[in-house]
Amino acid sequence: MRIALGVEYDGTAFCGWQTQPGGGSVQDALEAALAKIAGQPVGVVCAGRTDAGVHATGQVVHFDAPVVRPLTAWVRGVNTFLPEAVSLRWAQPVADDFHARFSAFGRRYRYLLLNRPERPGVGHGRVGWDYHPLDLERMQQAAAQLVGEHDFSAFRAAGCQAKTPVKLMREASVYRLGELIVFEFEASAFLHHMVRNLVGSLVYIGQGREAVGWMSELLAMKDRRVAAPTFSAAGLYLVGVRYEAHWGLPEPATSMPIELEGALPR
Repeated sequence: MRIALGVEYDGTAFCGWQTQPGGGSVQDALEAALAKIAGQPVGVVCAGRTDAGVHATGQVVHFDAPVVRPLTAWVRGVNTFLPEAVSLRWAQPVADDFHARFSAFGRRYRYLLLNRPERPGVGHGRVGWDYHPLDLERMQQAAAQLVGEHDFSAFRAAGCQAKTPVKLMREASVYRLGELIVFEFEASAFLHHMVRNLVGSLVYIGQGREAVGWMSELLAMKDRRVAAPTFSAAGLYLVGVRYEAHWGLPEPATSMPIELEGALPR
């Protein structure tokens, strides 16, 4: 039986999602915990690989269960063997042709940026930080230029393995919650480091270092070398993956998790 899982994790202590020879990844931790319940090795496939230090509240994975277990065993049972920074939210049987990555038609990322003179304390590792006063309206106007189908080569990491840099951006918005500036991006798919590179360039515009129209110029130039540096991984969250309704998966909970609401400065 193929089973899909909803996963959340604090990526601070992990070397990223993807399995590593020496362990230390979120995938390594999850597969080890699943093996405890299955009694044999289990491999998982995720909707979107995240880098070291990147978090997720809405990651989706699938695996082929080698044994029959109640769904509660694939959630509460597996959680017993997971590190505290990783938790399964739900498990759902799916058709054999479901694929966590290739069946998805959209992914949503959120970037949390602390904008104040002092660096984060409680939010260390969970928010990015910029001490310059940022002009929200300028960043909002620049973000609006990202919506639609574009070649995002200017925001693509050198080692990106995506077949094409052309992606459909369905939403790109920026808003403020007290001392936090929140960046929301939803697209058909994302390139490696794309969100962190977008945030870096939007911050440059918010600082007044570049004009609002610079974002459109970067899209047209398709040259990673002329855009801003890659921003910190600390504030990046994969908050939702979207699938067609016929797969029967829970809708992604893209609102701010209550644990973040209470821990982060407002």
